[in-house]
Amino acid sequence: MSRKFVVPVAALLAAAVFTGFASRINGGHPAGQGSVKEYGIAAKEAIRHDMSAYTQGLFFHDGYLYESTGQYGESSFRKVDPATGKVLRQEVFPARYFGEGSCVFDGRAYILTWYEGTCFVYDIETFTKLAEFPYQGEGWGLTTDGRSLIMSDGTSTLSFRDPVTFLEQRTLTVRDGGREVPFINELEYIDGEIWANVYGLDEIYIIDPVSGSVTAKVDCRGLLDSRYRTSAVDVFNGIAYNPADSSLYLTGKYWPMMYKVTVK
Repeated sequence: MSRKFVVPVAALLAAAVFTGFASRINGGHPAGQGSVKEYGIAAKEAIRHDMSAYTQGLFFHDGYLYESTGQYGESSFRKVDPATGKVLRQEVFPARYFGEGSCVFDGRAYILTWYEGTCFVYDIETFTKLAEFPYQGEGWGLTTDGRSLIMSDGTSTLSFRDPVTFLEQRTLTVRDGGREVPFINELEYIDGEIWANVYGLDEIYIIDPVSGSVTAKVDCRGLLDSRYRTSAVDVFNGIAYNPADSSLYLTGKYWPMMYKVTVK
């Protein structure tokens, strides 16, 4: 997932097959085939984003953005001013942890780690650590439907977990027209549906949380203005929904900008 350190063999293999996985997701057919709805970005407002942030999780709580970032030696959890992109508060994790997706439930922030099998739990107001939960496998994305925590692990499977114990309650396989969708990454729960980044694609998949079927896709190609598209920036990743005004904020790993967007 990173260009900055030697990663485990599994991650290298994932990178090696990346060229082929996009075609495997779409099966060689147009994305709009069948009943899957197609959306695009109608308008966007650019907001500064800390370019040192390898964005993993992004969500709103009480009018503020919260962001979890990755990379060994760089991982953190942040409170961010959504109007300016300024980092207002930050908790830096020990260098042995690679931060991943995050969400808030009942005043507690949950932050996954990639290979370390640990979910950190913090009081979202004070940034006081409350607990650590172990889990098996990789941690990628995290969101909540208000009852359970919903977690991705880089495969086509989502797991629903108890917020009190972090134990798995059930699993869900994401399918697009019958084909399993691998590399499900950052998650956001919006109006009864799961919105997901697929690692390496400039597209959001909207998923039915009961059947696992992809019901719609949002084309985000060209979201990052071409003048910012340098070798320093990484993939599109980060979906945050602000229920106060139904706005959507999108960004990417090491992006210098995030965007408040309107989806058409």
